[in-house]
Amino acid sequence: MVTSKQQNETMLPLPTITQIPQPTVADQVFDALRRRILSLELPPSTKISEAEVARQMGVSRQPVREAFKRLAKLGFLMIRPQSGTTVSLISEDAVLRARFIRTALEVKTCRTACRTLTDSGRDTLAALIDVQKEAVSKADRTGFHDADEAFHREICIIAGVEYVWDLLQETKAHMDRIRMLSLDSSLQKIALQEHIDLFDAIISNNPDEAERVLDLHLSRILILIADLKAKDHSYFTEANV
Repeated sequence: MVTSKQQNETMLPLPTITQIPQPTVADQVFDALRRRILSLELPPSTKISEAEVARQMGVSRQPVREAFKRLAKLGFLMIRPQSGTTVSLISEDAVLRARFIRTALEVKTCRTACRTLTDSGRDTLAALIDVQKEAVSKADRTGFHDADEAFHREICIIAGVEYVWDLLQETKAHMDRIRMLSLDSSLQKIALQEHIDLFDAIISNNPDEAERVLDLHLSRILILIADLKAKDHSYFTEANV
């Protein structure tokens, strides 16, 4: 009689199957709405309905409902059962909280990246700098924002703490909208130069300089808030959301 142990010992080795996660319908709805909110195609206070989104995107209401809940958790939507769903106003308090959290986590991340940088990580950061330069030359606000996000995420990967970037996604929605509102060509050039300075500090293994540049980079949001509020208060709320 062959025991289960003997059967296991005689089994042929099996190949490892690499699973590539595919975006769900809810993921696709979430991404499409998030991009439109960030780009102000759906500005603050815009009413938005599950039924209309489902109709326009050709999907059922269930994945739309799931996407709405995720967007609400991040602070992009306000869901009120009695009065409907609207794109949320921008909370200055939420922006300031996000800036504090980002600074605390990303300073440590950048300091770590200075000593854990690999050739591959350096090349990826350099390539993302090039993508940002291209976006600046085309005044491509969305392209620059995407490359900016990828640059900061790559630093987390280099430091071995990619989960930090995942955590930050839950806090920085209002901060992202401020940045998208402000990403004209002049600000893109400033942000690009700060990314270049941060890149130089990391590849030079200079954690003190990396911290200085990052703190300056993330503090710029304070100036942007003041500038935007001076132009138009209608996008902002004093509520602590």
